[in-house]
Amino acid sequence: MGGNNRQRWFSFHQRSASATATTVPQHKHDETPPEFLCPITGFLMSDPVVVPSGQTFERLSVQICRNLGFVPDLLDGTRPDFSAVIPNLAMKSTIFSWCDRKKIDHPRPPDAAYSVTIRQTPFFPTRAVTMFSSSSTTSSSSGAYAGFDSSSPTSDYSSPSSSPMSPEEEEIYNKLRGADIFDHEQGLILLRKMTRSSEDLRVSLCTDRILSFLRQLLVSRYNLVQTNAAASLVNLSLEKQNKVKIVRSGFVPLLIDVLKSGTTEAQEHVAGALFSLALEDENKMVIGVLGAVEPLLHALRSSESERARQDAALALYHLSLIPSNRTRLVRAGAVASLLTMVRSGESTSRILLVLCNLAACPDGKGAMLDGNAVAILVGKLREGGEDEAARENCVAVLLTLCQGNLRFRGLASEAGAEEVLKEVEESGNGRVKEKAGRILQAMRGGGGESEYGETEAREWNRMIEATGLSRSQFQGGQNGGFACSSQF
Repeated sequence: MGGNNRQRWFSFHQRSASATATTVPQHKHDETPPEFLCPITGFLMSDPVVVPSGQTFERLSVQICRNLGFVPDLLDGTRPDFSAVIPNLAMKSTIFSWCDRKKIDHPRPPDAAYSVTIRQTPFFPTRAVTMFSSSSTTSSSSGAYAGFDSSSPTSDYSSPSSSPMSPEEEEIYNKLRGADIFDHEQGLILLRKMTRSSEDLRVSLCTDRILSFLRQLLVSRYNLVQTNAAASLVNLSLEKQNKVKIVRSGFVPLLIDVLKSGTTEAQEHVAGALFSLALEDENKMVIGVLGAVEPLLHALRSSESERARQDAALALYHLSLIPSNRTRLVRAGAVASLLTMVRSGESTSRILLVLCNLAACPDGKGAMLDGNAVAILVGKLREGGEDEAARENCVAVLLTLCQGNLRFRGLASEAGAEEVLKEVEESGNGRVKEKAGRILQAMRGGGGESEYGETEAREWNRMIEATGLSRSQFQGGQNGGFACSSQF
C-alpha cells in the first residue's frame, strides 16, 4: 500500500452508525477541538494515551495497530512510535470538562463496533483486514481488542522482566513484595542508599520489577514510604539510559499527583525528578502533554521549599526549550507570574532563563510586552545588585524581545533603556557588553537582529553554569554533580 493511501486512510473521519457511542453529535462536531479527536479514527477520545513520539491517540486504536504490526503515516508525514503508551490523564480530564460545558455525554469506552469501523475504513491494508477479522471475534466478547486487557492496572507498561535478578535487586525485591509496610520502608531506604552514589547500581536496579513497585509506593498514604520512593526515583533518573524508560513506565502522572498533594519533602524530590527527566529531549514533549507544566509553575510560585522552587524552575526551563511547552506555559499565565517574581527578586537567574525561552515564541513575546516586561527588566538592571548571571540573563531576555519587534523600541524608550544599557555596555563583561550593544543598535534602527542564532547555545551554557550548577547537571549523561544526587 502506497504512502498516499496510508495518509488518506488516516484522514478518514466518516462516522459509522455502529460506532456512535464514541462520536460527537453531528451538530457539535464542527466546534470540537481537533486535539480531542483520535488521529486514526477522528472519534472523540474516551481513554487518550500518549505514545513515545509525543502524539495522543485513543488507547484501543494504538493497540489495534500494534497487534496488527501496522504503523501509519500521519497527515503531517510522521510515523508514530507505538512501542509504549502512557495514560494522558490531563487530556482525558480536559475532554470530559469540555463535554460537561457543551452538555455532551462523556465518550464511552470503545467496543467491538469501534474495531469494525476501523476495519471498514477503505484504505486499511488488506493484510491487516485479514488479521483483524481472524482476531476481532475473540475480542468482541470482552469489549477489548485481542491481547489487550483493559482491566489490568499495569497494561500500559512493560511486563516485569523474567530475567535473573542480581543479589542487590533480589534483596530489595524481597522487601518490597511483602505485605508489611515496615518492609516496604526498609526496602526503599535500601534502594535509596544503593543508588545514591553508584552509577552502576542506578543502571542495574532500574528494572521493570523495581519500577513496578515504585509506581505503587510513590502514591502511598504513608509519608516515609512516599518520600523514599520519590528520592529513589530521582537517583535512578540521574542516568541517561534510565530517563526515557522511567517516563515510558508511566511515572509522570504519578509525579504530578505528588507535586500537587504530597508532603513538602516528597514534593522536593518530585520536582527534582521532573527536572532530571526533562533533560532528555525525547521526554520533553511527553512530560508537557501529560500536564506537568501547570503543577511545576504552581510549585515555582508557592512551594515552601527553596529546593523545590529551584528544581521546578529548571524543569520549566528545559521543558520550554520546545515550542509546544512554551505555548502551554503562556496559556497557563506563566508570563505574569514570572515577571512578578523577577520584580520581587525571587530566584531571578533561573526564572529569567525560562522567560528568555518564552520570549522566543510569538505568544510569549506578545504577553511579555503586554505585561510590562521591558520596564521590569530595565528596572532590574537599573537597580543593580544582581549577581552577574542574573544580570546577563536579564539582558538576554531584552535581546530576545527586541528581535524583529518594532514595538520594543517604543517601550524601551519609555523605560529609559538606552541610558541603562549604555552603562551595562561600559561596565559588563564581554558577553553582556555584546548583548547590550546589539539591543542599542536595534533601538537605533540598525541590524542587531541577525547573528542571534549560532553563538546563543554556547552562551546559554555559560549562563546556566554561572547560576552555580555544573554543566554535567544539564546533560543527559553522568550527573554525579546533580544537586540532589548526594542527598537523596
